[in-house]
Amino acid sequence: MKKFLLIIAFFATLTIIGCKNNGNGELTGVPGREGFYQPTPYGMLFIPPGSYQMGPSDQDVPYSLTAQHKTVTLQAFYMDETEITNNEYRQFVFYVRDSLARELLGSLTPEDWWIEEDENGEPLEPHHLNWETRLRWDDLEQEEIEALQPLYMPEHERYFRRKEIDTRKLNYVYYWIDYKAAAKKDFSSEAIATQDAADHDLSSLANRPQGVKDRSVFIKKDVINVYPDTLCWVHDYTYSYNEPMLNYFVHPAYDNYPVVGVSWKQARAFCIWRSFMLNDFLEAQGDYRVNEFRLPTESEWEWASRGGLDESPYPWGGPYIRNSNGCFLGNYKPLRGNYIDDGGIHTLIVAHYAPNDYGLYDMGGNVAEWCMDAFDESAYNFAHDLNMNYSYEAKKSDPEALKRKVIRGGSWKDIGYYMQTGTRTYEFQDTAKCYIGFRCVQTYLGRHIDDGGSSSNVYR
Repeated sequence: MKKFLLIIAFFATLTIIGCKNNGNGELTGVPGREGFYQPTPYGMLFIPPGSYQMGPSDQDVPYSLTAQHKTVTLQAFYMDETEITNNEYRQFVFYVRDSLARELLGSLTPEDWWIEEDENGEPLEPHHLNWETRLRWDDLEQEEIEALQPLYMPEHERYFRRKEIDTRKLNYVYYWIDYKAAAKKDFSSEAIATQDAADHDLSSLANRPQGVKDRSVFIKKDVINVYPDTLCWVHDYTYSYNEPMLNYFVHPAYDNYPVVGVSWKQARAFCIWRSFMLNDFLEAQGDYRVNEFRLPTESEWEWASRGGLDESPYPWGGPYIRNSNGCFLGNYKPLRGNYIDDGGIHTLIVAHYAPNDYGLYDMGGNVAEWCMDAFDESAYNFAHDLNMNYSYEAKKSDPEALKRKVIRGGSWKDIGYYMQTGTRTYEFQDTAKCYIGFRCVQTYLGRHIDDGGSSSNVYR
């Protein structure tokens, strides 16, 4: 009996202490949570929230009837100041290369290249890669060289006996969550019957019967080769001598030029890898995770391109493609094919021309840019006006029409019409072109970067 009374007294004491820690009965929130201030990602600029008239500011030159008007509202986000460059994308390629190398080297000395136990000494299945051990490609031991042989070109495929990495093997395995599928509800009687809790109203819980018990069905996996299509300069133009441009990705002369030859799926994989890299670092530092990097929605891209100037047809503000000195304001195909007249022939180094009023470079010309959205001629009619986005995860078996993705901004090979902020066109998601690149965005955690709590006692 005494034991029982002691237990009751113990829990009563805990209850009293708990009440005292909860602000003397007042609603104060969970104590001990540190404040959070969104860190500005390196190389990105803040794009404020806003509403604008989405669509063309000029006539539909090709009479394609794909450009309409729609008022949309967007929340704040960060966007890359420039297009992703060759050297930035190379960091992704090298990560995949080094991952494969560590996997092979781990078969020799797993203690150096693999992590096989967690912090509690429990075995990890499968093992993790150890990134603490430095991989010196120019100072490998003989047994390491032999272990890495599967990464290289087979001898009969080598050109002038040059030992090179077989880029066909640079495959990246990545995952993402299909939130739209997870958010769908199934109110059928069969779906409700599969759930436990017979005495409750389950209508609000009737989410996809397979997902209630196993959420892994919404985790999608893909494997994609990450190396850019360096032959795009040749296959895009049959009767043209572009063979010297095969050095575009590999040569340091082009490090700060926009990456091309990257498909929509490769661009998405890059965004997921970039998110993984940053959030892993933040967690290791004891900081909060941030929103993932991704491709911009079509509406975000146009809003950012306009730079706060709603009625302007071009990113730089005015209705003209030359400044007062007669100089072109972007890298595109001027006049009747005089490519050199704007200063370039193919692509140009990023940030070659002046930025728009948000500080973003090359929103018109240089390379066209992938957007997140699937392309549909009538998307403006059915897409929502808040954070407008139309997405579709195309399957291999789908017809080509369902594999179209929006591209914006025009490129070095396009006429001025395609550089307009409201012009939309498309390319297929599994194609890689010498005139298409991309940049990333990240949704801002909050309303506006200038928001604060100075007006309320609650946040002081």
